[in-house]
Amino acid sequence: MRIGILGTGTLAAVLGEAWTRAGHEITVGGRSPEKAQALADRLGRGTQAVAPRHVVAGRDAVLLAVSWDGVEDMLRASGAYEGTLAGTPLIDPTNAVEHGVGTLLTADGDSMARRIAELAPGAHVVKAFNLFPAEQWQQTAALSAATDSSVTVTVTVTMCGDDPAALDVVSRLVRDVGAAPVVLGTLDRVRQLEEVAGFVIGLAFGGTDPHSAIPRVP
Repeated sequence: MRIGILGTGTLAAVLGEAWTRAGHEITVGGRSPEKAQALADRLGRGTQAVAPRHVVAGRDAVLLAVSWDGVEDMLRASGAYEGTLAGTPLIDPTNAVEHGVGTLLTADGDSMARRIAELAPGAHVVKAFNLFPAEQWQQTAALSAATDSSVTVTVTVTMCGDDPAALDVVSRLVRDVGAAPVVLGTLDRVRQLEEVAGFVIGLAFGGTDPHSAIPRVP
């Protein structure tokens, strides 16, 4: 697939590395052309660094790998307000939460995924990759690529989205990083998924392993 990545940080790098290894064609872009070129050089395998507007052109999926407070600027730079992402699966891994606390900063009943859908008319927004730190995907992809067949990857990526075809595309990309995709529901349930991220972040920063607070169902 042809994947566009908006952003040049850790998440962009680790997912980009996994997807290039899986044989996908990657283009990257961000606010800094220099950082975009550095990431393209790091990913190799024909990865190109281009302006954000060109990142989204003709892509099979686009990853919005920026912090929540940089979403509007990046979508504006990519031309999303003008419909450049119409019909494209747009992966939203953002968490609009208070740092170290986990409290959601979106208005009651609102969500970042819904806000992104409003800012990118016609885009098929899929919430995914928001429950684990970026480094998790580096470890998971490495385990998946291991030659030892006894290695079992048990990381699950929970997703929300309205378009079945977009969910299928993102599910394939989830598998390509060595994880299992699970659809929670449509974007009507996406705030619930974002609240879970806030819960996990709050516990982790408070010194509690989130896994210890979630019952294991037989």
